[in-house]
Amino acid sequence: MESFSAVSRTPMLIALGLAIALTVGVLVGAKVVYERAAHQPVSLSPVAAPDASSVQCAEFLDRLPKKVMGFERAELADPAPEGAAVFAADSQRQVSVRCGVSVPAQFSVLSHTRDVDGVEWLKVTDDTPGSSLVSWYSVNRAPTVAVTTDVADDPVVDLSEAVAGIAEAHPQPAGVPLGDLPQAADYAAVAAQCSAFAKALPASVGDGYKRLDEAAVRAAGAPEGAVVYTAEGVEPVVVRCGVGFPVEYQPGARLDDVNSVPWLTSAELKNGSTAGVFYGLGFDATVAVSTPRSVGGTAVTSVSDAMVKNLQRSQVQPQ
Repeated sequence: MESFSAVSRTPMLIALGLAIALTVGVLVGAKVVYERAAHQPVSLSPVAAPDASSVQCAEFLDRLPKKVMGFERAELADPAPEGAAVFAADSQRQVSVRCGVSVPAQFSVLSHTRDVDGVEWLKVTDDTPGSSLVSWYSVNRAPTVAVTTDVADDPVVDLSEAVAGIAEAHPQPAGVPLGDLPQAADYAAVAAQCSAFAKALPASVGDGYKRLDEAAVRAAGAPEGAVVYTAEGVEPVVVRCGVGFPVEYQPGARLDDVNSVPWLTSAELKNGSTAGVFYGLGFDATVAVSTPRSVGGTAVTSVSDAMVKNLQRSQVQPQ
């Protein structure tokens, strides 16, 4: 009986051994394929980088660490853009580094920046629907370095030492949006209404936008009565009551009704910015709102509610 059991187990053990060997072979093969794919040259599309061919950028690339967030530096596919490098875990998870880019238009006196080893980083979120990308810009270095990766990643800690070797610079940040709009000639007549309107605006709008206190708004150089909301990685929302009537308005212009407030969308767009300017009309005081498109609907709705409750409708309505 024992002999029979020993004999009958032999084919089973052989089959088990073959199955284990096959599994190991598949895993090893998959790992080899994965590693080969991970080390394939990576293509980077060209971007505007006026200083990419500078000596400073070449020296910066030489100082880059071997790994960023555990990702090894990958080879760039031809034609490789100047001043660029990439670190990759696989074809999906990458960190691209570009030296010599321009300071982004989103950099303003209201920007949230992060200091790492003396390097001041500005986070700019890609607002393309469905995108999870974010770029970090070294706004106190010239040439400027841009680092793009997934929003959940944090590559700047590993890169700041190399970036710190670039000469320090202090570019002039943009002013507060809407700061150049003229105040209405009859502002004194609507100042009390605008004050009540500003107080009625909420403490937050959209996802993560918080209202700045009056001291912070004044410190940024915002015009009288401006209300400002900021959040990390995105452009601010700025609201002004009592601005001059928009010169671009013409009878018959398209107006969008939001909670009984007719809104005019400005045709002017700032290069590199995702923010639009909107004018709330039909009241004694004209209200202007500068807002990124990602939060525009929420911001305009909140402003409309405050206008209806605190501003007097004008006798002549826009047509």
